[in-house]
Amino acid sequence: MEKEDQVDEFQRSWLLAQLGPDTDPADLERRFFRLRSVRAVALEVLGERRAKLLGDPLKVTVDGVVTMDLQENLRGIERQIEGIRQSPAPGDPSGEDDGEEALATTCLVPERRYR
Repeated sequence: MEKEDQVDEFQRSWLLAQLGPDTDPADLERRFFRLRSVRAVALEVLGERRAKLLGDPLKVTVDGVVTMDLQENLRGIERQIEGIRQSPAPGDPSGEDDGEEALATTCLVPERRYR
C-alpha cells in the first residue's frame, strides 16, 4: 500500500479528536482509502451517526417513568458537521502554500444551560 493511501498519525489524531477515541481506526483507514480525504471521512461518519438518529424517534416518553429526548444530540451532530465543513483539515489543499497544516477542533456547547 502506498503512503498516500494511508492515514498518517497527524490525520488519525485529527479524526479521533473529531469523532471520539472509540472510533475504529481500521474503519477510518478503509474510508480514507476510498475517499482520499480526512474531511470526507469525518463527514461520512458523522452523516451516518445523524442518519441513525433520524431513523429512530427523537423523543420517547413513558408516562410517569422516563422521557428520552435525543433532539439535542441531533443538533450537536449537525453543528459538528458544519464546523468540520468550515474548518481546515489535515491534508486538505489550502489557498496558502506555507507548508504547515493546522489542527482545528470543534467545541460543542449547549444552547442553554439547565440548573
